[in-house]
Amino acid sequence: MPTVLALETSCDESAAALVRDQQVLASAVASQVEEHARYGGVVPEIASRRHVEALPALIEQVMAKSGLAYGELDAIAATVAPGLAGALLVGSITGRSLARLHGKPFLGVHHLEGHLCSVHLGEPLPQGPYLVLLVSGGHTEMIRVDGPGAYTRLARSRDDAAGEAFDKVARLLGLGYPGGPAIQAAAAAGDPRRFPLPKGRVSLPEGGFHPYDFSFSGLKTAVLRLVNQLKAEQQAEAARPQPFPLADVAASFEQVVADVLVERTCRCARDQDLRTLVMVGGVAANRRLRAAMERRCAELGLQWRVAPLAYCTDNAAMIAVAAEQRLLAGGVSDIRLAVAPRLALEDAVALYDPQAPF
Repeated sequence: MPTVLALETSCDESAAALVRDQQVLASAVASQVEEHARYGGVVPEIASRRHVEALPALIEQVMAKSGLAYGELDAIAATVAPGLAGALLVGSITGRSLARLHGKPFLGVHHLEGHLCSVHLGEPLPQGPYLVLLVSGGHTEMIRVDGPGAYTRLARSRDDAAGEAFDKVARLLGLGYPGGPAIQAAAAAGDPRRFPLPKGRVSLPEGGFHPYDFSFSGLKTAVLRLVNQLKAEQQAEAARPQPFPLADVAASFEQVVADVLVERTCRCARDQDLRTLVMVGGVAANRRLRAAMERRCAELGLQWRVAPLAYCTDNAAMIAVAAEQRLLAGGVSDIRLAVAPRLALEDAVALYDPQAPF
């Protein structure tokens, strides 16, 4: 089986990993969260500079930990789409340079395909078809997987991704960045049913609502109105003000996001007659969402799989697995391949054209 060195620099995590036959030989991640937290979100220019600084040491670290030499590798891969253009270029140029220097094939990998493959780093999966809920900071999608490289998107968010909604609501509540862990911590002692919040739906032109698509912008607005209302009530009771119910607001928000994701994903799986449901992406690390999805799948008799906790957020091991699958199918990228900040998952096959598409 091939041994792949992979690099991930699509956003604010610098990562390198060595994988052989879906087994992680070594993996290292350098997070930039603390630096970006002071700005309340990722600053692209800072992210690119930190990738340049961190990546050489990460590569050296995983090579040393694995005990392998470059001559023992079968390929070198890097995320080339989608993501922040400058950040992607750091990983792509580094990967292509190493591939040319050591005479190895280079594979440009689609970041979302990496997330789809992250579940393979845990329990084995059936060959397909199965349904994947990809839920992260930048993407919330349902994707049918019929086999390696065979993807069909069945649903998506029409505005904010779920992870983006977590970040915005956390900022609204005065919590930290990233929003997912901050809200999870704040919600731990809260009542998730105290404040009813809307489950945003997407209208269809002919009437009715889309059965699967997501919308989280209205939920964010509802939380803003709730917070304003609660603060106004506090001011009105100036003599004996009640403490602001931060835990209950956070828990109510977290619960409605989990409810929406679970209800629509399970409905889609049943409608598509797919008996296995998989969840990947950074938001898949949320404990409330994991518990709700596991419980509902058990009730419906669906097989349930989730990416290992360590590989839910951005990492290079998932990129290596995606590259490994493409390599086994005969895929190799043109060494001149550049980056594409907005390439759709359906177009990922173009990354392995003999002539670089960009």
